[in-house]
Amino acid sequence: MTDSVALDLPEAKAAGGSTPVFKQVLGEDWDRLGAIVRRHYFLRSFSGDYICVKGTMHEVHHSAFAKLLIPMARIFGALVPYRGIDVPVEVHYTARRDDATIHWDRVFHFAGHAPFHFRSHMEQTGPNQVIEFVRFGVGMRLRVTAENGALVFRDEGYIWRLFGVDVPLPMGLLMGSAYVEERPVDEDSFSMRMTLTHPLFGKLFRYEGRFTLADDEAVSTDR
Repeated sequence: MTDSVALDLPEAKAAGGSTPVFKQVLGEDWDRLGAIVRRHYFLRSFSGDYICVKGTMHEVHHSAFAKLLIPMARIFGALVPYRGIDVPVEVHYTARRDDATIHWDRVFHFAGHAPFHFRSHMEQTGPNQVIEFVRFGVGMRLRVTAENGALVFRDEGYIWRLFGVDVPLPMGLLMGSAYVEERPVDEDSFSMRMTLTHPLFGKLFRYEGRFTLADDEAVSTDR
């Protein structure tokens, strides 16, 4: 049995000395990220590292057309089905001990609803490239860059992982293209923004908010 210890966040001096997953993804561009972004992306492969960030989504919105897509999206555990203003949210980041993936659990607290969990996991597929998976092996290829201190994800198409093979899916025709960024605001907070934009129907989904983390919200589990 292992012990959990609080991590020294300012420089994220992780036990064991291995490299954070997103430092591997970004290479030298890791140092172009704002300090607050590096602090909550310290998670290492096969480590059990964990962090929670908390904040408020100032707006969570989907269009009338997007509302038609929500029943299908919910089957795959994707997207947020409600609209709201000033929605409390916490995001749990976990690096699994048994593989190289990072898992997200985004918990939205909409008034009048039970907490909504939007869960996914990511794996690196190459330099500046990851795939974010939801249920049943459906994933989105994302290009990852560091831009003016922000960590930016841009959609490069959908896939279905079937028996270890990534089969391209034309879901962009329905869902459009995704853009996600986490951008430094100050030394203790960052903004988060996601948009899903269709070439014909405009913005289908969007949310944006501001988040903080504290030293006692990061944990490194010794391997």
